[in-house]
Amino acid sequence: MQGADSIRTRLAAARAQLVAADIIDSAQAVRLLMQHVLNCDRAGLILQEERALSPDELAAFERLVARRLAHEPVSKILGEREFYGRAFRVTADVLDPRADTETLIDLALETPARRVLDLGSGSGALIVTLLAEWPEATGVAVDLSPAALAVTLENAGRLGVASRLTPAEGAWFAPVAGRFDLIVSNPPYIPSADLAGLEPDVREHDPVLALDGGADGLSCYRAIAAGAASQLEPGGRIIVEIGAGQGPDVTGIFLSEGFRHGAERRDLGGHVRALLFTLPG
Repeated sequence: MQGADSIRTRLAAARAQLVAADIIDSAQAVRLLMQHVLNCDRAGLILQEERALSPDELAAFERLVARRLAHEPVSKILGEREFYGRAFRVTADVLDPRADTETLIDLALETPARRVLDLGSGSGALIVTLLAEWPEATGVAVDLSPAALAVTLENAGRLGVASRLTPAEGAWFAPVAGRFDLIVSNPPYIPSADLAGLEPDVREHDPVLALDGGADGLSCYRAIAAGAASQLEPGGRIIVEIGAGQGPDVTGIFLSEGFRHGAERRDLGGHVRALLFTLPG
C-alpha cells in the first residue's frame, strides 16, 4: 500500500503543483529533481519509491521544486544538460543547449573537418561535441563573455578535449587568427522587441547576450557573413543555427557575401534550423 509520505506520493504531489502552474514536462522534471536529491539514477529511484523521505531529503526536494515553479529550467537547477549524448555543465551565464541544435551537429558531421571555429561558444555544446566526435581535430572557441568562455573550457575538460581547444575572448572574428575548414555558430537571433514575450524559462534564465539578435534578429548573421570569408579555407563550410522562418533572410545575407547555399536541416518541429554555406574554392 502506498504510504502518505512515500517518495511516490511526494513525486505525484510535486507533479500536480507543476501541472497547475502550466510547467511543461512536469513528470520528467520531478523525477530528475528527486534523483538529484537521492543521488541515484532512474532505476535506483524506482527501487526505493515506496520509502519515506527523510526530513532533510524532503526539504531539499521541496526547495528544488520551488525553483522549477519559478520557471527555472531543470538543467539550470541541476547545473547539467545532456546534448548529443554527453553531459554538459550549464550555468546562468550560458544558453541552455536545446535538442534542436543537434541538427547543426548532424549536418557538420557529414564532412570531417581538421580545424573548427565556434563563434559564441557559450556552454561549448557545439565545439566540444565536434572535437569529441573528431579525435584528430582542433578548435577555437570564441565568446564575448568571459564567464561563458569559462564554461566552455570546463566542459572541454570534462569531456577530454581541452588539449585541442583554444579559447578566444572577444566579438566574432576579432580575437581569431588563421583559417578553418569549418565555422559553426548558434548566434543570438531573437528580435529585440520579442524578448519580453519569451517563455519565462528562457527570458529569465538565459543570458540576454545569447538571445538578442538586434532589431530584426539578423544582426549577428550580417557580422558573421561579413567576416567569415577571410577565416575560411577555400571550399570551407560555415553552418549556422537560425530561428523559425529566418531561412530566406539568412540565406540572402550569406549569398550577398559570396557564399553558396549548400544544405539545410529541419528540427523535430519541422522548422529549418541549420543552414550550411560554402566558400567557393
